[in-house]
Order: sequence, then structure tokens, then C-alpha cells
Amino acid sequence: MYGIKSYVIRAGRMSDAQKRSYDTLSSRFCIPFVPDVNYNHCFGNENPVTIEIGFGMGIATAMIAEANPQKNYLGLEVHKPGIGRLLWEIEKRNLQNIRIIEHDAVEVLETLIPPNSAAGFHIFFPDPWPKKRHHKRRLITRPFTDMIAEKLRGGGYLYMVTDWEDYGNWALAELSATPGLCNPHEGGGLGGFAPPQEWRPRTKFEQKGINKKHEIRELYFVKEQ
Repeated sequence: MYGIKSYVIRAGRMSDAQKRSYDTLSSRFCIPFVPDVNYNHCFGNENPVTIEIGFGMGIATAMIAEANPQKNYLGLEVHKPGIGRLLWEIEKRNLQNIRIIEHDAVEVLETLIPPNSAAGFHIFFPDPWPKKRHHKRRLITRPFTDMIAEKLRGGGYLYMVTDWEDYGNWALAELSATPGLCNPHEGGGLGGFAPPQEWRPRTKFEQKGINKKHEIRELYFVKEQ
């Protein structure tokens, strides 16, 4: 469906701890990119699954999963140092409710995720591709948002956060135009943006944006029942 990638794989050295975690834990917590992934089989239970696209170093992912052991979290990431770090966090916190797929998120959704199956999507600080000629690379754009709506179950949610004003406005427009998604904060005092969700941890990346005087914009859309 998509010939343009929304990411580039940036060179990054894995620390010894990240490499050890990747080498020793990936076979247990990483799901291979094969057709017809079965959530119940992967997690060993029928708890609802939230999918995070691009979890970075995975610290917020681990904190959210630790606070919600009754929920499952499937992280999609292509950056090996980040995967190694999340695996380290999984081991340190003794988490049983996280699995990882090391593959392009668009292809994962197209191939592996059944319709009406995901309880939610988390997309925290995706690459904003700020230059106009690169806007075509932005992840939160139709028809990708249509596919997210298709994969969400009724009442499921998409929660996106960005520290780029232009991307926030762009994403708000694209999600608002996506059939099946509704904005519970439309007409509110934040111009359609959501108030901060207290359960989402602040990361070092987010703090860097705040230090640069970037305004954090949060978007929260729900799939119609």
C-alpha cells in the first residue's frame, strides 16, 4: 500500500547491556514477522492489546505496562538499540505483558493485525518530518489513519503526542477526516486537542522538546461503537 517510509533507520551503537538483552531475550519477547499473529498465543491470555508504534527507547512503554498488568502491549520498532533497551526494562521490571515486533509498522498492520482487534494505539512523538517536501513521509496521514481505524475494535482509541505545532495541526485534520473515528474533545477549550493524560510518563525526549519551548500537543480519538 505504501512505497514511502515514515522513518529512516539511524545509525546507533548498542550498549553492552542493550546487546546482551537483545541477544538473550529477543527470542522470548520478540514476535517474528509472520502472517496471522495470534495475540492470545503470544501473550498467553485474552487481555486487551494496545499497539505502540515507534516506542523509541521504550522506557515509557515499560512504565505504562508495569502500571497496567491486566493489559497487553505490542511494541513496533525498527531501531535495535531501542529494542535492546526495552528488553532490558522488561527483564529489570519482570514484565510479562509486552511483546515486540521488529518490523515496519505499516507492513505489520497490513499483514498481521486483524480488523477490530486492537484496544488502542499509542504513537508518541513520531518523526515530524518538518520540511514541506518531506510531509509525504508523515505517518499520521490518510489512508494510514483509515487502516488504524479498521484495526481498532469498537470503543478503542488512538492516542498521539507531538511537540511540533505544525504536525499536531496536520494530524488533527487527518484524524478528524478519518471515517469511524470521533474526537471526544472536539469543541473543547483546546481546539480539538486532548488534555494531558496523567497516566502517560514524561520521557527525556519530551523534556528536550519542552526545554526548546515546544508546546506539547495531544490527540485522543475513539472508534465509534
